[in-house]
Amino acid sequence: MKVRTIIAGNWKMNLTPAEAVELADSIRSSVDKMPDVVDILLCPSAVSLSSVNNCLTGSRVKLGAQNMHAEESGAFTGENSPSMLEAVGCEFVILGHSERRHVFNESDLFINRKVQTAINHQLKPILCVGETEEERNQNLTLNVIERQIKLGLLNLKEDDLLPLVIAYEPVWAIGTGKTATPELAQQVHAEIRSLMSRLYPGNGGSVPILYGGSVKPGNAESLLSERDINGALVGGASLKADSFLSIIRAGHLTKNA
Repeated sequence: MKVRTIIAGNWKMNLTPAEAVELADSIRSSVDKMPDVVDILLCPSAVSLSSVNNCLTGSRVKLGAQNMHAEESGAFTGENSPSMLEAVGCEFVILGHSERRHVFNESDLFINRKVQTAINHQLKPILCVGETEEERNQNLTLNVIERQIKLGLLNLKEDDLLPLVIAYEPVWAIGTGKTATPELAQQVHAEIRSLMSRLYPGNGGSVPILYGGSVKPGNAESLLSERDINGALVGGASLKADSFLSIIRAGHLTKNA
């Protein structure tokens, strides 16, 4: 089964609502003129979700959130529930990003609760996995990723995987300017594909696996040319329309030539 390419922009804690709408409008106007062969996703901050959703109405550009609480509602000051994300038009939600794991100390099991909640609400979870530089230097990359995937997907059944996306983000390459070589990234993506196929023989092998970690116009084509890299989760380069559109075009060239 052919796996569809996804190019996602994670805007993190950047851009006011007005700035987010301006950027979304620039991206939308160009993307809507392109062939519909790559899925495009924008993930602004929570305060901009509603405004960006209004901007994207009628477009094929999709909306995602950067995070979500595992509970439906309650005394969780500053958090956003799945119902809130649904109400502002989100189709995707990023879960387990390295900044949530390492800055906000989210555990694998807490992330698993979020994944289950997202699926129960028909939100498509993008489960992020990846090793730190120290873990890589100790040759623990595959051990770390296997643990994060097994615990992140704990108690999920085959059918639960249909909306799932996995993003491999080596922590040492996020926002550092360092990038895994295409060969190294492909090696890890292939291991993830193999693991998913073993864990879920029915649907596991068809889960899209994105690469994230200093993806830029200059390296996007070489990364996306690899067999098991099904797209990109883009950070800083998604904050400028020109650079993000260049990465989208690389997705068109490499996956749908």
